[in-house]
Amino acid sequence: MENTAVAKQLKSKGRVIIKEGNGRLMEIIQPASWTDSDSPKGVFLIFDLFQIRSLTEQFSEVSLDVVDFATKATIYHSPVNRVLQSGPIVDRKVKFSLIRNEYWNKLLFAFSQPVVFQEIKGQEADFETKERFPLYGPDVKEMYLSPDGDVKILKG
Repeated sequence: MENTAVAKQLKSKGRVIIKEGNGRLMEIIQPASWTDSDSPKGVFLIFDLFQIRSLTEQFSEVSLDVVDFATKATIYHSPVNRVLQSGPIVDRKVKFSLIRNEYWNKLLFAFSQPVVFQEIKGQEADFETKERFPLYGPDVKEMYLSPDGDVKILKG
């Protein structure tokens, strides 16, 4: 699977379906292409810590450090940035994950903007890879981070 081909299709069609190493189907969507018929369980994927600013309210240093120093795949729940208009926003909160896995990080970097990830079933994949997607692992953590530095473990 070529990162540039995935990024090109994502830019032109707004979404791409990938069959990852465990055989599960995932859809990556540009936030502007996300619709109400998409899953409200979608997670924003970022490749760089500074992309958090486009998704959430301004974070305290404590909250940024929690994300920066996390060693395992983690999904964070935080209050949405008022500027963000489209994507899976539920009760004025978004979910996001900083993808550190080298393979997937490079794929996200090729597109260069936060994207939405959702698991899907019963569709044809546009691309296939042997690399396993880190958010499908059994040890994925979930945490709530507030802009003030409050941290709450939701799934650990």
